[in-house]
Amino acid sequence: MPPKGKTGRKSRSTRAGLIFPVTRMKRLLKATPSAPARVSQGASVYLAAVVEYLVAELLELSGNAARDCRRSRIIPRHILLAYANDNELYQILRNCVLPQCGVLPSIHASLLPKITGKTSTQTTTPKPSISRTTATATTTNALVRKPTLTKKGQGSFSVLGTPTSKAVALKGTAVTTLSERVLIRGQKLTVVQGSIVNIKADAIVHPTNNSFYMGGDVGSYIL
Repeated sequence: MPPKGKTGRKSRSTRAGLIFPVTRMKRLLKATPSAPARVSQGASVYLAAVVEYLVAELLELSGNAARDCRRSRIIPRHILLAYANDNELYQILRNCVLPQCGVLPSIHASLLPKITGKTSTQTTTPKPSISRTTATATTTNALVRKPTLTKKGQGSFSVLGTPTSKAVALKGTAVTTLSERVLIRGQKLTVVQGSIVNIKADAIVHPTNNSFYMGGDVGSYIL
């Protein structure tokens, strides 16, 4: 028989099909104070395989946490969120302290809003699935449509003392609608020009700074 060709030397990690070093694991096992007098060959292989699996699992969950936070780099905070949200990993790493990772977000049950039996149809009724084109067209129509000043509802407003003639409108009673936008949850934002005293709404935002004079009818209405 012809002699076999010489093959390159392979490490124990390559022969075991692992990435983590098996030889280093065996050396660390022997260096532990509570190690027995003899460490078998399979112990280091099994330990390297288990550690490699745990690291791969933790890395995958940390990457998912970084993606959910819209970050391209994994930080200690993402590692904490990764193993804290996994029951099996949390049982192993619950006593670990990671620097610069913060704490887990926790809200006491008494601070959460209580859900009563009288809920609105908007929260209980599921929204039908519509296509992206239909949603865009609906939003565009909602933006183009002029607001109804006398309509009651969330985000709507009404004008007190609506002018009945052009002469009265020139005195400042008239309210001009400049822009309107309907939010996702149904709130309506309307930019108007006119006297605040003549407008009745859920909330009013006045574009002024802290030096605005808060006296008179306008100031008392804002307060």
